[in-house]
Amino acid sequence: MTKKIWDIYAPIYEKAMRADRRLYEFMYEQIPKVIEGKDVLEIATGPGLLAKHVAYTAKRMIATDYSDGMIKEAKKGDYPDNLVFEIADAQNLQYRDNSFDAVIIANALHIVPNPVKALKEIDRVLKPNGILIAPNFVNHKKGAVSRVWSKILTLAGIKFEHQWSTVEYETFLESNGWKVTMMKEMPARITLAYVECVKAGDAK
Repeated sequence: MTKKIWDIYAPIYEKAMRADRRLYEFMYEQIPKVIEGKDVLEIATGPGLLAKHVAYTAKRMIATDYSDGMIKEAKKGDYPDNLVFEIADAQNLQYRDNSFDAVIIANALHIVPNPVKALKEIDRVLKPNGILIAPNFVNHKKGAVSRVWSKILTLAGIKFEHQWSTVEYETFLESNGWKVTMMKEMPARITLAYVECVKAGDAK
């Protein structure tokens, strides 16, 4: 999937996500508690919807996307002073080692061509005992609504590089050195698995 696809959909992306408002309301409540007082990086922020709702409790937050169009949309409107938007590639982050207390990557690992490389980059920029918040769509073909919505997105040019079940997603994270500390499966057009992790070596 190219940047051009996301640049095209940037102006309407937020509207398309409104049908899954319940998922976002849960994350708007949960994530601020996790990132309070922390230096936070968000990867694949899209139009900045999540960042604008959760950044207020962070010490500082950098929200990134590799689509210029998405960042252009994200910079519109009001948002907290501790939040900045930048262009970045999840598989080749420009930030120094041990820069952040928490990293958020929501609904993106399934479309990243090399999610293992993205996780390695996240590990690199996270401080020891840092937190990874990685909600992700799962069970793409489970149920009629999910199958139809997945097909619509595919026809629109949005390709799912990886299609995990909830169990497969947890196994994927753990096989790459992460310890899942919280997982909550949430029904939607495509089921969301809300996940919080730490590096396995940091788990107590």
